[in-house]
Amino acid sequence: MKLPELQSPERYAGLYVFDFGDQVAVGYTADEIAVLLESEKYAQGKVYRIHRAAPDGTMELQGVPPETFKIEDGIFFYRTDPDKAAADFDTLCRIAKKTPPPCRMKAQRAKLETEGPQHATAVIFPAEFTHDVAAWLEKVGFEGGDTVEGGPSTVTTYYDAGPTVEKREQFWPADSISRPADEVLATTHLAVQRVVA
Repeated sequence: MKLPELQSPERYAGLYVFDFGDQVAVGYTADEIAVLLESEKYAQGKVYRIHRAAPDGTMELQGVPPETFKIEDGIFFYRTDPDKAAADFDTLCRIAKKTPPPCRMKAQRAKLETEGPQHATAVIFPAEFTHDVAAWLEKVGFEGGDTVEGGPSTVTTYYDAGPTVEKREQFWPADSISRPADEVLATTHLAVQRVVA
């Protein structure tokens, strides 16, 4: 796979390379990769995340399975005390408004009909951002819940349990650089999808 020459290649870390089969393109966001994979024409493409990039153009790529862009992941903060659960949710909302998360995510405060803690603050997001969200929660110092669980299977279990959602919020990254779907599909011929200065 031959990558195009980039100005300031180190600034592309965290973005994606898409291998169309007959060509590659560098500089996609996760949302833009999802657009390509959802299209019939490019559904078989291969995806790589730029894990590290050096000023000399050397890149460490990490293959990403296409299904990762369709799976939801989540982190669940459980409490036995409903007031503490409400405080967790309010704190998370306040933090997300002040320091936006790295991706779109939904937050829910819910009551569960299960054994153990019955009050949850749920943070649900695209699975491709698992590491980014965990790093963000650590960076902002959020320490909710008596117990914490996470992972795609936990999201499935949560939905299957039929939680009573008492409050919900949608969070967005501060400045999403993702382009509209029609623009992503119209520019697949470009080897460099965006210039990152």
